[in-house]
Amino acid sequence: MMDFLISPAMAAAESASSGPAIMDFAFPIVLLVLFYFMLIRPQSKRAKEHRSMQESLAKGDEIVTDGGLMGKIISVGDNAMTVQLADNLEVKVRRESINSVLPKGTLKQL
Repeated sequence: MMDFLISPAMAAAESASSGPAIMDFAFPIVLLVLFYFMLIRPQSKRAKEHRSMQESLAKGDEIVTDGGLMGKIISVGDNAMTVQLADNLEVKVRRESINSVLPKGTLKQL
């Protein structure tokens, strides 16, 4: 059965040389290193920056939520905060749902 898939002469010739075996081992290692530097590392840096932004939120900051709502923080709690969306409209949002912080005065310009 094996004679049908691999000829005996090719199998003997490949087992004698050790050059291609090193290249076969190095290729997946190089791919893993590239995968780390191109995907994992930048994503972890972005997540760290986003986490530090969420921890630094304070009363008076103008924010944008993940849903696209823009408002001003009225009060800050451990897990949630009250955001004023309009003059008579305040909502509670979770700290994790804050997407970005706007520069001061942005809401007045809109």
